[in-house]
Amino acid sequence: MEAYCMKCKQTREMKDAKAVEMKNGKKAMSGLCAVCGTKMFKIGGK
Repeated sequence: MEAYCMKCKQTREMKDAKAVEMKNGKKAMSGLCAVCGTKMFKIGGK
């Protein structure tokens, strides 16, 4: 899974990605940047 890293300012591979559900019911992926270790979050579909 790839997501945008706010620290690296690039799209990076997400490490330890897991599916989560937001308060509004939408699905998302949460994990860590493989390069710098910053938390990453990618919103998916419903």
